[in-house]
Amino acid sequence: MQDGYAGDLRPAEAWELLKENPKAALVDVRTLPEWNFVGLPRLDSLGKETICVSWQSFPDMGMNAAFVEEVAARGVEKDQPVLLICRSGARSRSAAMALTAAGFGPCYNVAEGFEGDRDGDLHRGSVGGWKVAGLPWAQG
Repeated sequence: MQDGYAGDLRPAEAWELLKENPKAALVDVRTLPEWNFVGLPRLDSLGKETICVSWQSFPDMGMNAAFVEEVAARGVEKDQPVLLICRSGARSRSAAMALTAAGFGPCYNVAEGFEGDRDGDLHRGSVGGWKVAGLPWAQG
């Protein structure tokens, strides 16, 4: 374990773990506007759904004090692999640490996130991330 959680996985590695381990779950910690307008990872080909629980509350971006309880309420159990994803991998890293501290796991951060890092023009969606890796996703 590194830094209080199981570690970082690149999007393709995350997909493989989700595919190979029937108990592995993906929790998207972004906000409702991000899920609705930017898109969501699709796991239906694996017989799974992306679990959406915000790490921070929109629009003030205050911490969601009930995050751990909301993840548990969505059916995530403490003894299963949990992969966490956000826009770029920052919020999901913090969420992985929080779930690990609460006894869940192993918990992994999906490094690069859904949209990846900014490119030279400060745009996301072309450098790294779930979408750039060609993994399934849908836009609302």
